[in-house]
Amino acid sequence: MSSTWKNKIEITIFGESHGKAIGVVLGNLPSGIKLDMEEVAKEMKRRAPGQNKMSTARKEADKVEIMSGIQDDITTGAPLCAMIYNSDQHSKDYSLLKEKMRPGHSDYPAFVKYQGFNDVRGGGHFSGRITAPIVFAGAVAKQILAQKGIYVGAHILSIKNKYDDYFDMRLSYDTLKYLKGQQYPVLNQAVYDQFVEIIDQARMNQDSVGGKIECAVVGLEAGLGEPFFDSIESHLSSLLFSIPAVKSVAFGNDLISEMYGSEANDCYYYDGDVVKTKTNNNGGITGGISNGMPIVFNVGIKPTPSISKAQETIDIKNHQNTTLEVHGRHDPCIVFRATVVVEAMAALTILDLVR
Repeated sequence: MSSTWKNKIEITIFGESHGKAIGVVLGNLPSGIKLDMEEVAKEMKRRAPGQNKMSTARKEADKVEIMSGIQDDITTGAPLCAMIYNSDQHSKDYSLLKEKMRPGHSDYPAFVKYQGFNDVRGGGHFSGRITAPIVFAGAVAKQILAQKGIYVGAHILSIKNKYDDYFDMRLSYDTLKYLKGQQYPVLNQAVYDQFVEIIDQARMNQDSVGGKIECAVVGLEAGLGEPFFDSIESHLSSLLFSIPAVKSVAFGNDLISEMYGSEANDCYYYDGDVVKTKTNNNGGITGGISNGMPIVFNVGIKPTPSISKAQETIDIKNHQNTTLEVHGRHDPCIVFRATVVVEAMAALTILDLVR
């Protein structure tokens, strides 16, 4: 099992949901970068569990302990290693899952691949819990990017089939600044309570729901990226699909495939000495390369597979069909807490691009 992504920067995540600790190692970061650790803590809180009925009841402080790579809040150039100690595990809730495979979860393919030795407690290394150190890494990346005038932000686009407003595809930093003031960001505040109601109804029905997250990067200059295998879309998709439960990534206008070319094409014009486009249906990327407009994409998140409603499955030990009701503490919807994770992965990708 490998959990390392490497290009210009290196990202290694480690740990398991019910192990002693989880963490991340970031390699090839620039030295001499002053970090605001209070801002990092705010980012960690956005993802932290146990804050309301829309998330798991598991309570973790997600306090980050720096092992190396930062001294006096300044990056040293050494690999940045950060650890988060787990403190609220209920491992007995998962005793049946060595034998009964959760539908929609990694249990069965992981059992086959690792010959039954994989840790199923809380999902082990497949758990969304492992996104906590990714949020830390992304918080560091965001601060480095901000010093270059590049900003990343996202909002909850949909829960089940209820939608927030889409981004104005030519958005500015002001929109991202508005979202930054919200723990669970939406553009249209009227839709927030409807999102909560949908999630709460699923929870009371012993079920779960998914949704979409829309993310944007503003301030990225034109000319970054490569065609084909090293396109910006390729790199972003690689990390975004690494987030547990992500099932789709789409760039630009969701309706671009239904347009005529004359509608889809983003016409260029000069704004002083700056080249801009009158629309941004391609989401800031053409030919795999940034064109100077905001990069805009959305990510589809599937419903949480661990639900307490009875489902058909198999008993791998006794080789028979059976049913399963998953007990324990699980999010009825992970979209709210995943928004900052999507931002983190985007920030890490863009940092790698401009490093």
